[in-house]
Amino acid sequence: MKAFILAAGRGERMRPLTDHTPKPLLSVRGKPLIEWHLEKLAAAGVREVVINLGWLGEKVEAHLGDGSRFDVSIRYSPEGWPALETGGGLHHALPLLGAEPFLLINGDVFTDLPFAPLRARGLQAGDLAELVLVPNPPQHPVGDFALVQGRVVDAEPRLTYSGIALMHPALFAGCHPGAFPLAPLLKQAMAAGAVAGSRHDGLWTDVGTPDRLKALQ
Repeated sequence: MKAFILAAGRGERMRPLTDHTPKPLLSVRGKPLIEWHLEKLAAAGVREVVINLGWLGEKVEAHLGDGSRFDVSIRYSPEGWPALETGGGLHHALPLLGAEPFLLINGDVFTDLPFAPLRARGLQAGDLAELVLVPNPPQHPVGDFALVQGRVVDAEPRLTYSGIALMHPALFAGCHPGAFPLAPLLKQAMAAGAVAGSRHDGLWTDVGTPDRLKALQ
């Protein structure tokens, strides 16, 4: 199974830290945020990683190289600037991801969630995605989606989407190149009963502001 790390955004709320340093390269507990993901992917047996590039993407590629020092092989999906949003970025990278389900990770989250169980169980027949949900953090008290008997639905009470998921390329069937969000595709799949879910109650932080980054250190 391949993995895709979303790393193209500018991180507006992290400015001025991200004016000259791409958000995935901000240091968390002694190493760049994206390196934590790469090390965990390698530990889970994932060997092929695709990373999209947007804001200061050349710095991300220069720092990570081909991924060999993390025991993975990295391929890059450059989008230019402005980037293509989450849905558009994933659609743009599909030629690199192939036809099988892949592991999706937002580059700006920090978590102790192990990736191996997700990789091992994969998607069930007929499912287009499995989302990892977490308890609602203070900055997002309303949550995103509900988890009901292992299925993700657009209902109450809501949990927060962690930015970590399994996805099938078929989720993007009928999409056209360009910038577009991911959420409408997920809601459409939920309405069709094609989105599974799991809950993680351990460490998880959306590293979205300087204060949250400081709290992690």
